[in-house]
Amino acid sequence: MAMTWDGLEQIQPAALKMMKNSIQKSRVAHAYLFEGMRGTGKKDAAKLLSKALFCENPIDGFKPCEACLNCKRINSGNHPDVHWVEPDGLSIKKQQIKELQEEFSKKGMESSRKMYVIDDAEKMSTGASNSLLKFLEEPGAQTVALLLTENPQQMLPTILSRCQIITFRPLSPEFFIKQLVENGIGPDSAPLLAQLTNNVHEALELNAQDWFAQAQKIVVKLYEMLKKNPLEAMVALQGEWFQHFKEKEQIDRGLDLLLLVLKDLLYIQLGKQEQIVFKKESGRLEQFALQTRTRSLPDQMAAVLEAKRRLHANMNPQLLMEQLVLKLQEGSSFV
Repeated sequence: MAMTWDGLEQIQPAALKMMKNSIQKSRVAHAYLFEGMRGTGKKDAAKLLSKALFCENPIDGFKPCEACLNCKRINSGNHPDVHWVEPDGLSIKKQQIKELQEEFSKKGMESSRKMYVIDDAEKMSTGASNSLLKFLEEPGAQTVALLLTENPQQMLPTILSRCQIITFRPLSPEFFIKQLVENGIGPDSAPLLAQLTNNVHEALELNAQDWFAQAQKIVVKLYEMLKKNPLEAMVALQGEWFQHFKEKEQIDRGLDLLLLVLKDLLYIQLGKQEQIVFKKESGRLEQFALQTRTRSLPDQMAAVLEAKRRLHANMNPQLLMEQLVLKLQEGSSFV
């Protein structure tokens, strides 16, 4: 079912207000950049803006009616004057932008207005970016461009400067937890998943994975080993961690989980047990919290964040994890 204007307005009021003002004041820009993390409603907003501009019977002058032929065709991806461009493989190619330009050189099929949406716009190749830049510099009178991105910093500054930027904020954990529970995720699992993603589909996938369930146990066990001695922790690394966290993305996920364990320990020590996310491990974490000095936890969190940075800078994962374990033990200050 398509997201409604009122539904998205609940989670992205500022973004929807900017869109509404543009439509009501007849100041629709030639190009918009919707930026924000995955799952914050950028695609839904792109469809809503498309429908608002093509709707035959807009409600209050700006909300799509969802019932006319144009609204229905945009929902099904079949409107002849609304074009979506997505990565072909790992990137958006120059040829895709060239074909878009050729399409837009023709007159609109049913009206003078035309619209194109470029999803994952940061994945445009250099050639595609330069072609799009020329396209943005000479917009048609009734042409609207929508660029969607999670990483605007990876795009050409000259493209960004030609767009009106609308930021989509991360969903509040409380709202997202409620969404997850409504989608069948247990109340013990939802808080943890809400810290790892803003996307319901991704959360459902993670929740169903045996790999993810095992990953949580391994991360908690590694922290337990850290309290014993360096050898125990290194054995845990070699025996379980490296066997389970093999790909770069998996290691990154493991470090995120380790960071959440440390946050939970801090919450317990501050008497905020209701905020912990490892609900299923609360008993063990309370024991760990009793054995850990509060002042050591911020240093340990900083060490994990530094490990994440080094991982993305392509440091050898095995060396990285061994150094992290030693660092965590140096600054652990266990009672």
